Amino acid sequence: MDRGALGGPALPTYEQRPALPAGARRAAVLGKPVAHSLSPVLHRAAYAALGLDWVYGVAEVDDGQLAAVVAALDGEWAGLSLTMPLKHVALEVVDVVEPLAQVVGAVNTVIVQPGPGRGLLVGANTDVHGVVAALREASGRAGWRPRGAVVLGGGATAASTLAALAELGITESLVLVRNPARAGALQRAAHRMGVHVTLRRWTSLEQAAEAVRGVDVVVSTLPAHAGDELGDHLAATAGGTRPGRVLLDVAYDPWPSRLAAGFEADGGTVAPGWAMLLHQAAEQVRLMTGRPAPVEAMRTALTGALARRGG
Repeated sequence: MDRGALGGPALPTYEQRPALPAGARRAAVLGKPVAHSLSPVLHRAAYAALGLDWVYGVAEVDDGQLAAVVAALDGEWAGLSLTMPLKHVALEVVDVVEPLAQVVGAVNTVIVQPGPGRGLLVGANTDVHGVVAALREASGRAGWRPRGAVVLGGGATAASTLAALAELGITESLVLVRNPARAGALQRAAHRMGVHVTLRRWTSLEQAAEAVRGVDVVVSTLPAHAGDELGDHLAATAGGTRPGRVLLDVAYDPWPSRLAAGFEADGGTVAPGWAMLLHQAAEQVRLMTGRPAPVEAMRTALTGALARRGG
């Protein structure tokens, strides 16, 4: 993103800045690394389906650069999608933080509301919406009210997961982590949300398997391949577990993950991580355009892109 792209400080270039058609606006996904992001696929498919001649770009931006990038936004911009490592620092560079993003402690969406000058910059969190929608979709049941949840991992996505679980009616969750000392931010977020978390050190495959088999919902926020051995263990020891359990594995490359395959072999239902990606992007589109997102057009574009990647 350079001076010509944003009209501000010199930053990594992501595209030329052609003149916009009348009524069109700009958006982009920022992060580092960001080249792998599928957000452009989703947002561009949405714009095409909505008949909007908008531009959606990609820029590699780190947490030390975000404030300058945001300061350079002008009225042409509708918003930004943010990925790591920007979700926490974004809380400090917007004008207003929506309550959900504040309580979760992470902003993944910046909305530029029209107004004098650059307009008002609002920080929002659509990851929570993405988790809820992906789980509900996978459950296949209207009015689904799950009981009990296990969260694997204690990072930033785990905080959004706790908020999503609360929306589904689960206010007490077990969180399995390798190092409880690194989960302080998650515990503080849980306190702000008013939900109860039992933090437990992940000590063995047998312990983790027993935990995930005893609840209705499991959300893995682990990086790709970190849950492979647990998935293999679930498959190898499958048998007699109750139906109706749902796993959301936020890692979607490669897909299916070994964790997802093992959970399914053990009798559970899987919500793919790309479904969370789809639904959080759909909510971003709604917030930025003010129109209902064309979810099925976005889903078709996303699954096509994943197929081309071999995922």
